[in-house]
Amino acid sequence: MTAPVFVVEDLRADSGGQYVLDGAEGRHAVSVKRLRSGEDVVLTDGVGRWAECVVTGTEGKDRLIVRMDTVAEEPPESPRITVVQALPKGDRGELAVETMTETGVDRVVPWAASRCITQWKGDRGLKALAKWRATAREAGKQSRRVRFPEITDAMTSRQVAALLATADLAAVLHEDRAYGSEPLATAQLPADGDIVLVVGPEGGVSPDELALFAEAGAKAYRLGRSVLRTSTAGTAATALLLGRTGRWS
Repeated sequence: MTAPVFVVEDLRADSGGQYVLDGAEGRHAVSVKRLRSGEDVVLTDGVGRWAECVVTGTEGKDRLIVRMDTVAEEPPESPRITVVQALPKGDRGELAVETMTETGVDRVVPWAASRCITQWKGDRGLKALAKWRATAREAGKQSRRVRFPEITDAMTSRQVAALLATADLAAVLHEDRAYGSEPLATAQLPADGDIVLVVGPEGGVSPDELALFAEAGAKAYRLGRSVLRTSTAGTAATALLLGRTGRWS
């Protein structure tokens, strides 16, 4: 089994190469994972910097002492994959973020599509966004990532269109062939740059939104014969693209 990952704010060790993991992460390491001397751990800041460490001891219930050697940095992936995720009902948004993070998505954009039943407003919206970001952090740790996906602020349809206009591949997932959708499996992919995928709500992307996105240069693509839920379509599409771009090779 690979070493567990813990998130820290600062990866600098003291002069003796020692680092003390405390707070919530230290408590999880000591009291939940029950790590002991000699075991390996990975510390990361979640934005690419990380270090392989060896546990040298514990203090109390929430302090893990490790020996830290060289700090490495993982470069950003290319092409970068962004999923614009329409707001699902209930906890399906966290499910989508969790599985996309585990799969390897680089950025998730919450989208207030016109047909979304869920709407993020005021404190409710802030709490929902915080849940998405916490989910990405925990899923990043679980999947042993050292560069977690960025969860942006929620965007309107016009903001999504502006994002699509800057992409090297702008794709709207749509199962209806009447809109000229072609298989994502055969789309011409860029060797680097940005791929932006739009996943609509359960009620689908509206005709007005499709027209707006088409003006920005996006095309409609379909995944396969079956119609996936909004909470799973982004994960399936990300996996397909990671395989095709060679990032999973």
